[in-house]
Amino acid sequence: MAKNKSLDKLTYEEAFQELQAVVEQLEAGELPLQESLALFERGQALSARCSNLLEKAQLRLTELTSGEDGVITERELEVGE
Repeated sequence: MAKNKSLDKLTYEEAFQELQAVVEQLEAGELPLQESLALFERGQALSARCSNLLEKAQLRLTELTSGEDGVITERELEVGE
């Protein structure tokens, strides 16, 4: 797990994997309150990192289409398409 990496250096996969581990630890309910709060805050930060990376990836998506004349054109997909 990439716990020692700063959030801005985590890939989506690393952040999501760590987030899953955080959720599992919190759901187990065996940690002292202070540790649970720190873990919860880390989980919130990891969730925000994942959302940010997904949003950036979604903005980069493009669609290739072939027109009637056979020419392939590219257009950026709108968020939510």
